[in-house]
Amino acid sequence: MREKTTEPLVRIRGVHKSFGSLEVLKGIDLDVDQGEVCVLLGRSGSGKSTLLRCINHLEGLNDGEIHVGGERIGYERRRDHLLPMTSRQAARQRQNIGMVFQRFNLFAHRTVLENVMEAPIYVAKRPRKEVKREALELLERVGLADKPAAYPAMLSGGQQQRVAIARALAMHPALMLFDEPTSALDPELVGEVLTVIQDLARSGMTMIVVTHEISFAREVADTAVFMDGGLVVEKGPPSEILSDPSDPRTRTFLSRVLKETA
Repeated sequence: MREKTTEPLVRIRGVHKSFGSLEVLKGIDLDVDQGEVCVLLGRSGSGKSTLLRCINHLEGLNDGEIHVGGERIGYERRRDHLLPMTSRQAARQRQNIGMVFQRFNLFAHRTVLENVMEAPIYVAKRPRKEVKREALELLERVGLADKPAAYPAMLSGGQQQRVAIARALAMHPALMLFDEPTSALDPELVGEVLTVIQDLARSGMTMIVVTHEISFAREVADTAVFMDGGLVVEKGPPSEILSDPSDPRTRTFLSRVLKETA
């Protein structure tokens, strides 16, 4: 277990999110400390991915608040009113929060190197020479030092996802969000992506990871959070939540997932 800091990097309080009449998040409270790896577990539809999208303000909130690095995400107070940020302000905040999706979302017409360099150059306005050097270092870090000139269609799914991770890291985020990063991969490619995420964990990167990979969660997570029906059912060290959960919903979920992967 990593040493906890006094103030969490991520502070989530009373978050509610609905899509029409469907309430997906029903009052989420969660803290994630600097350098902590938090794994979100739960069946499909439990609200895990929606919570990640709210942290990155890809979805607005109906109620509650999210702070990252002490800054309120997506909203600002003007006098007595809380107003949504402009798209420009929200984009600025997202520069500090990297997100890797289930699908890779790479630019098909750009090379691997160009995909990694795109945001630092055109969003962060950093010098091309400096960005290229860092991009090549990141590709080496994710095991793709020999692929800078390749196009996404020439890569396996696992390689494309590693490019997506390098692309997110290129913006120097304080927080990384992973939304089931291996769910779209063939089983034999899962390990190469999880190895990269494990390396990030060892380096001290703060991460929130949605995954069904229980063995990965046991090895990497500092905190395991089980969600069901838009609520946090229980949270704690993986040694407790994954081995001796207190709630029957958690036990049922783990039993099903472990049976499927056996």
